[in-house]
Amino acid sequence: MPEPRLRELGPADLASLVELEGRGQAHPWPASRLEQALMAEEYAVLGLDDTTGLIGHAVVARQPFDAELESILIAPARRGEGLAGRLLAAVIERAREGSAERLLLEVRAGNAPAIALYRRAGFAEDGRRRGYYPPLAGTEREDALLMSRPLA
Repeated sequence: MPEPRLRELGPADLASLVELEGRGQAHPWPASRLEQALMAEEYAVLGLDDTTGLIGHAVVARQPFDAELESILIAPARRGEGLAGRLLAAVIERAREGSAERLLLEVRAGNAPAIALYRRAGFAEDGRRRGYYPPLAGTEREDALLMSRPLA
Protein backbone atom coordinates (compact mmCIF):
# COMPACT_ATOMS: atom_id res chain seq x y z
CA MET A 1 0.00 0.00 0.00
CA PRO A 2 1.44 3.43 -0.94
CA GLU A 3 2.44 5.84 1.82
CA PRO A 4 -0.42 8.26 2.68
CA ARG A 5 0.03 11.75 1.26
CA LEU A 6 0.28 14.72 3.64
CA ARG A 7 -1.27 17.94 2.35
CA GLU A 8 -2.97 21.18 3.35
CA LEU A 9 -6.74 20.83 3.13
CA GLY A 10 -9.05 23.44 1.65
CA PRO A 11 -12.75 24.18 1.23
CA ALA A 12 -13.14 21.41 -1.39
CA ASP A 13 -12.26 18.89 1.36
CA LEU A 14 -15.19 19.79 3.64
CA ALA A 15 -17.36 16.77 2.80
CA SER A 16 -14.43 14.39 3.39
CA LEU A 17 -13.66 16.07 6.72
CA VAL A 18 -17.29 15.80 7.86
CA GLU A 19 -17.38 12.13 6.89
CA LEU A 20 -14.12 11.36 8.72
CA GLU A 21 -15.29 13.18 11.84
CA GLY A 22 -18.53 11.15 11.79
CA ARG A 23 -16.59 7.86 11.56
CA GLY A 24 -13.91 8.68 14.07
CA GLN A 25 -15.28 10.94 16.81
CA ALA A 26 -17.79 10.30 19.58
CA HIS A 27 -18.57 14.05 19.47
CA PRO A 28 -17.73 15.12 15.88
CA TRP A 29 -17.15 18.73 14.99
CA PRO A 30 -20.12 20.20 13.12
CA ALA A 31 -19.67 20.97 9.44
CA SER A 32 -19.90 24.71 10.14
CA ARG A 33 -16.91 24.59 12.51
CA LEU A 34 -14.85 22.55 10.06
CA GLU A 35 -15.76 24.95 7.26
CA GLN A 36 -14.68 27.91 9.40
CA ALA A 37 -11.29 26.26 10.03
CA LEU A 38 -10.83 25.61 6.30
CA MET A 39 -11.66 29.22 5.39
CA ALA A 40 -9.98 31.22 8.16
CA GLU A 41 -6.44 32.48 7.70
CA GLU A 42 -5.57 31.88 11.35
CA TYR A 43 -6.12 28.11 10.92
CA ALA A 44 -4.18 25.41 9.14
CA VAL A 45 -5.92 22.11 8.39
CA LEU A 46 -3.57 19.31 7.43
CA GLY A 47 -4.73 16.01 6.05
CA LEU A 48 -3.48 12.54 5.23
CA ASP A 49 -5.08 10.72 2.34
CA ASP A 50 -4.53 7.55 0.40
CA THR A 51 -6.31 5.78 -2.44
CA THR A 52 -9.40 5.33 -0.22
CA GLY A 53 -9.69 9.04 0.60
CA LEU A 54 -9.07 11.15 3.69
CA ILE A 55 -7.71 9.02 6.57
CA GLY A 56 -6.55 11.70 9.01
CA HIS A 57 -6.58 15.38 9.76
CA ALA A 58 -5.27 17.96 12.22
CA VAL A 59 -6.59 21.46 12.90
CA VAL A 60 -4.12 24.05 14.19
CA ALA A 61 -5.03 27.58 15.27
CA ARG A 62 -2.36 30.26 14.97
CA GLN A 63 -2.22 32.77 17.82
CA PRO A 64 0.09 35.76 18.31
CA PHE A 65 2.83 33.79 20.14
CA ASP A 66 1.51 30.24 20.32
CA ALA A 67 -0.25 27.70 18.16
CA GLU A 68 -2.96 25.36 19.42
CA LEU A 69 -3.66 21.87 18.16
CA GLU A 70 -7.45 21.90 18.27
CA SER A 71 -8.04 18.49 16.73
CA ILE A 72 -6.16 15.48 15.45
CA LEU A 73 -7.91 12.40 14.14
CA ILE A 74 -6.96 9.20 12.34
CA ALA A 75 -9.66 6.96 10.83
CA PRO A 76 -10.39 4.09 13.24
CA ALA A 77 -9.37 1.42 10.71
CA ARG A 78 -5.93 3.06 10.28
CA ARG A 79 -4.99 3.62 13.93
CA GLY A 80 -1.85 1.95 15.19
CA GLU A 81 0.14 2.56 11.98
CA GLY A 82 2.10 5.58 13.21
CA LEU A 83 0.01 8.02 11.18
CA ALA A 84 -0.88 10.21 14.16
CA GLY A 85 2.83 10.67 14.90
CA ARG A 86 3.48 11.64 11.30
CA LEU A 87 0.60 14.12 11.35
CA LEU A 88 1.71 15.55 14.71
CA ALA A 89 5.26 16.05 13.39
CA ALA A 90 3.80 18.02 10.47
CA VAL A 91 1.75 20.13 12.91
CA ILE A 92 4.87 20.90 14.96
CA GLU A 93 6.74 21.91 11.81
CA ARG A 94 3.85 24.10 10.62
CA ALA A 95 3.69 25.84 14.01
CA ARG A 96 7.45 26.51 13.87
CA GLU A 97 7.12 27.93 10.36
CA GLY A 98 4.48 30.29 11.72
CA SER A 99 6.95 31.53 14.37
CA ALA A 100 4.97 30.08 17.27
CA GLU A 101 6.93 29.83 20.51
CA ARG A 102 4.80 26.97 21.92
CA LEU A 103 2.29 24.42 20.72
CA LEU A 104 -0.66 23.95 23.08
CA LEU A 105 -3.34 21.25 23.27
CA GLU A 106 -6.04 19.73 25.46
CA VAL A 107 -6.68 15.99 25.68
CA ARG A 108 -9.12 13.80 27.59
CA ALA A 109 -7.40 12.60 30.76
CA GLY A 110 -8.45 9.03 29.94
CA ASN A 111 -7.06 9.01 26.39
CA ALA A 112 -3.87 7.10 27.22
CA PRO A 113 -2.77 6.48 23.59
CA ALA A 114 -3.01 10.20 22.73
CA ILE A 115 -1.24 11.26 25.93
CA ALA A 116 1.58 8.79 25.19
CA LEU A 117 1.87 10.18 21.63
CA TYR A 118 2.08 13.75 22.92
CA ARG A 119 4.66 12.87 25.57
CA ARG A 120 6.83 11.09 22.97
CA ALA A 121 6.67 14.30 20.90
CA GLY A 122 7.95 16.41 23.80
CA PHE A 123 4.72 17.71 25.32
CA ALA A 124 4.47 18.21 29.09
CA GLU A 125 1.38 18.58 31.26
CA ASP A 126 0.68 22.16 32.32
CA GLY A 127 -2.59 21.75 34.17
CA ARG A 128 -6.04 20.20 34.25
CA ARG A 129 -9.60 21.40 33.61
CA ARG A 130 -11.89 19.40 35.87
CA GLY A 131 -15.02 17.97 34.22
CA TYR A 132 -14.30 19.72 30.92
CA TYR A 133 -15.31 17.05 28.41
CA PRO A 134 -18.89 15.81 28.03
CA PRO A 135 -19.43 12.16 28.94
CA LEU A 136 -18.78 9.37 26.48
CA ALA A 137 -21.15 6.36 26.50
CA GLY A 138 -21.42 5.03 30.03
CA THR A 139 -19.00 7.52 31.61
CA GLU A 140 -19.15 10.77 33.52
CA ARG A 141 -17.68 14.11 32.50
CA GLU A 142 -13.93 13.87 32.03
CA ASP A 143 -11.02 16.15 32.88
CA ALA A 144 -8.94 17.79 30.17
CA LEU A 145 -5.17 17.68 30.48
CA LEU A 146 -3.54 20.89 29.29
CA MET A 147 -0.24 20.18 27.56
CA SER A 148 2.35 22.25 25.73
CA ARG A 149 5.62 21.89 23.89
CA PRO A 150 8.21 24.62 23.35
CA LEU A 151 9.10 25.16 19.70
CA ALA A 152 12.21 27.34 19.98
